[in-house]
Amino acid sequence: MHNLELSEQEIIRRQSLDELRQLGIEPYPAALYEVNAYSTDIKNEFKEDEKRPVRVAGRIMSRRIMGKASFIELMDSKGRIQVYITRDDICPGENKDLYNTVFKKLLDIGDFIGITGFVFRTQMGEISIHAETLTVLSKSLKPLPVVKMKDGVAYDKFSDPELRYRQRYVDLLVNEEVKDIFLKRTKIFNAFREFFNQHGYLEVDTPVLQSIPGGAAARPFITHHNALDMPLYLRIANELYLKRLIVGGFEGVYEFSRDFRNEGMDRTHNPEFTVLEIYVSYKDYKWMMEFTEQMLEYTALQVLGTTKVKVGDHEIDFKTPYKRVTMIDAIKEHTGIDIAGMNEPQLREVCKKLNIETDETMGKGKLIDEIFGEKCEGNYIQPTFIIDYPKEMSPLCKRHRSNPELTERFELMVNGKELANAYSELNDPIDQRERFEEQLRLSEKGDDEAMFIDQDFLRALEYGMPPTAGMGIGMDRLTMLLTGQTTIQEVLLFPQMRPEKTSKKDAPAKYTEIGIPEEWVTPLQKAGYTEVKSLREANPNKLHQEICGLNKKFKLELNNPTPEEVKTWVMNASQI
Repeated sequence: MHNLELSEQEIIRRQSLDELRQLGIEPYPAALYEVNAYSTDIKNEFKEDEKRPVRVAGRIMSRRIMGKASFIELMDSKGRIQVYITRDDICPGENKDLYNTVFKKLLDIGDFIGITGFVFRTQMGEISIHAETLTVLSKSLKPLPVVKMKDGVAYDKFSDPELRYRQRYVDLLVNEEVKDIFLKRTKIFNAFREFFNQHGYLEVDTPVLQSIPGGAAARPFITHHNALDMPLYLRIANELYLKRLIVGGFEGVYEFSRDFRNEGMDRTHNPEFTVLEIYVSYKDYKWMMEFTEQMLEYTALQVLGTTKVKVGDHEIDFKTPYKRVTMIDAIKEHTGIDIAGMNEPQLREVCKKLNIETDETMGKGKLIDEIFGEKCEGNYIQPTFIIDYPKEMSPLCKRHRSNPELTERFELMVNGKELANAYSELNDPIDQRERFEEQLRLSEKGDDEAMFIDQDFLRALEYGMPPTAGMGIGMDRLTMLLTGQTTIQEVLLFPQMRPEKTSKKDAPAKYTEIGIPEEWVTPLQKAGYTEVKSLREANPNKLHQEICGLNKKFKLELNNPTPEEVKTWVMNASQI
């Protein structure tokens, strides 16, 4: 990398790297460094009368050098601890370079070191490690953002969301509360697994690459398999594969599925997301409602120690039982309109009356979905089951046992958003084929989210699937709720981002065409003249001073141009 592309600190750190090697210290050693203690455990297990030996490793996060003795703050995977370092302890012999040169001059904030020593309490009362040896483990070449505090106000905080999501590795280092979100995320997954495994259900894996994107109404990502010379889709759901396993004889199966939908991005949607789907034989949606609320109460208690969590201005309580409201009643309550038995033209009139945008591709199901989404969904803050959906909205769901116009389905609404979706699963192969064919008609009308017909799934159903309850829950949205976050990007380690913007740069040939020597192109671009046309506005005298200053500062050892030559460059740029 050219020095001109580096900041002053980055250049100094590279020089320190070279000096370490000249002293015979490898800044990136290959050998294992055995750690036997961690910051938070050392503090929790401290005993006043015990001189406990420890071996720790981590990053230097701050330091105070006071002549022959110093204090540093070391950050390991669990937290931070103070380390007391003295020259004569880590350099017991004649050679004091490890302290005087390596520690004081060549190590920086962000570098990894290993420390052996013993635990003690300082005169100020802080539990610390008294270092006896210091080992360089990894040199950091970019400086960490350092938050400066003045009068209780934080300055230079690493808080720009775009930077935080793009450079999550830095975000995790300097914003320690972020790490807690992801620790909780893993605890949520673990709690689900414990709950399912206690019930005897089996965790499985199903294909991500599918020849037919089934199990949901969504626009898929398409790719191509070269060896088979066929299009494949990234899965939008794993439902149809899990049901095949129920046909195959498993009583209950579940999967944490990474799903992909080629749709919009906003505060609650990312093109790839994680869904938990579970299917259990001989159950119905009423059983699944109870199972779901027990699962969420159990998970909240395991992760938070309470069923209550604050999200924005609301306190949400996951304690069972949850309220149940039918889809028709929800719409009646929030719009004053009873849509029961309405046909497509009547529903279009309702949408018109309610100022809900529609288009000609929408069938009955989509129209009802729009009414509920626009007028009802946002009102359900506490966990609420919306039940008994019209059959047009649920092509994979069993008809309602007492009303053939409805289906045995629920969605769990929390904080004004859908969190879970569940059915008494459709296991009548003839009914299922008819529902798929209706979806195909919608597709031909132009609905690009309508389902494909999966002939192999229909064949599986013809072998017989027992009565089954199925449920899917958005793990990212659940993590948002249980960690009090308002955007999905906060609970994804690496959310999808647009490519980084880079400033446009002209090729060196464009500069040489107007008489600028090639060796001066990089200094000019470093000075901000990334395109030849930008030189037109330059003050020749100021430009001459700038590039001569860069030549000196970065030791480029170029022959400085004369002020007249620079004036000619600017004049030539003005003529193109």
